[in-house]
Amino acid sequence: MEFDKELLLSVNRRDLLKLSSSALAVAALASTGISTHARAQEKSSTSVVPTADKPIRINFNENALGMSPKAQNAARAAVAKSNRYAKTEIEQLHKKLAMVYKVDEKSILLTDGSSEGIRAAIEANATPDTQLVIPELTYGDGELFAGIAGMKVAKVPMGKNWSFDIEGLKTAVKAYSGPSIVYLVNPNNPTATITPADLIEPWIKSKPANTLFIVDEAYAEFVNSPDFRSVTPLIQQGAENIILLKTFSKIHAMAGMRVGYAVSTPTIIARMANKVAGEKLNYCGVCAALVSMDDKPFITYSKQSTNVSRQTMVAVLKELKIDYLPSEGNFIFHHLPVPLAAYKKHMEEAHILIGRAFPPADSWCRVSLGTPEEMLVVAETMRKFRVKGWL
Repeated sequence: MEFDKELLLSVNRRDLLKLSSSALAVAALASTGISTHARAQEKSSTSVVPTADKPIRINFNENALGMSPKAQNAARAAVAKSNRYAKTEIEQLHKKLAMVYKVDEKSILLTDGSSEGIRAAIEANATPDTQLVIPELTYGDGELFAGIAGMKVAKVPMGKNWSFDIEGLKTAVKAYSGPSIVYLVNPNNPTATITPADLIEPWIKSKPANTLFIVDEAYAEFVNSPDFRSVTPLIQQGAENIILLKTFSKIHAMAGMRVGYAVSTPTIIARMANKVAGEKLNYCGVCAALVSMDDKPFITYSKQSTNVSRQTMVAVLKELKIDYLPSEGNFIFHHLPVPLAAYKKHMEEAHILIGRAFPPADSWCRVSLGTPEEMLVVAETMRKFRVKGWL
């Protein structure tokens, strides 16, 4: 199944401006006719009816679009040979990633999703007196694995609008006499906001003593803001104090396949390799990853679909005058005028699953972005909840 990139990018701007409903953006995306996959979505756009058995799942930051059809075919074909280990394919994925990142193959470590990468990065560099420095509101696996490793965790309060307080993080490092590991998720989860590169890069380049930066860029491919830059160029330039963590779970829509990787110096990667059970990824996941990397039209479509879903969610939030943070991921963080527990319950009764609580942002709600068609249903449900006083 082929995706036509030119058709994907040919949405008529004048037509978009004429429409007052977010439904237009959905229609524009579907009307590109770029693939059997997209046409199937267009056909079902008026029949998204969530049920108890098939709810709209917008609670785990999964990519609701689904994997590239080419990657799906590769995964199916891999089943027939999955009685063997994927040694050849794993070597191919190593080479391909090293080529993409322009680093030595010894600078790449394949992991079972990004979670194994977080654990290995922390365990490989932790000493009895190492502290983990994290923002107070961020992805929880860093703190989880630091706790298992017996590390001290320094949680720095957030800045304005739940932003990272970089100066506060610096202070936490300077005030500590032992080694520090700084864990930064960019874009952040659950806020979906970015920390501008101009705030991160100078700190990394200053090479603070005994400090290692773990930078988790799971959602980077969704970013539209020019203020974001990956730390990849710093690694390519020889930085020895960074571990970049990546995953195929998000833009590639392979969350269930559990394929991730780390990029760093050969020395750091060698230490991390001692903390994983070898690069024994599943055959289907590796084969799907290899094909998905080359399916550029699908990746473009995946991002465009997310942009349309985000547009729909932002439009209803503005309409209902609900505060939200600027999203650069495949989810959006917004303030609730009602208790989260009650709102979540009402949503579940409407067969829509939303995110859990994220202390200390107890009055905020994280909503992952479903397909454009699903988000139209979510938006209409929110409007109905406002009339009922539930939102």
